[in-house]
Amino acid sequence: MRLYVLDTDISGFVQNEHPTVTARINALPDDDTVATTVVTFGEDLSGWLPACRRARNGQARAGLRAIDGWTRFLPRDDLLAIRWRDGDDLRSVAHAKIRIGTNDLAIAAITLSVNGILVMRNAVDFQRIPDLLFEDWTK
Repeated sequence: MRLYVLDTDISGFVQNEHPTVTARINALPDDDTVATTVVTFGEDLSGWLPACRRARNGQARAGLRAIDGWTRFLPRDDLLAIRWRDGDDLRSVAHAKIRIGTNDLAIAAITLSVNGILVMRNAVDFQRIPDLLFEDWTK
């Protein structure tokens, strides 16, 4: 049984029914879980709401898709606190001044705290985080 945690890019690909990502999800065994974080939900929502406001009519608004209901959300605060308190590896990333966005680091911390596998397409940033398992489902 594996827990796959979708980052924001991959969540967007799921919403837009990217064929390669969709095929990977459909091929997962039934006992695997796909989830995302409230960080990703917040990033998606912050893009989706302004797009709704800019939509010219109800039909255009209906074409915009929020995160689908199938996604399980992993909480942020408790898990991040545990990971930052007990995780010297993440503190060392911060102290080494490796440039990783705050949201990406939060997503990585959550993924590490639940022993998940991060599904992303930006290996350049995420490969800098010690012990983080990740996969790119867009290839």
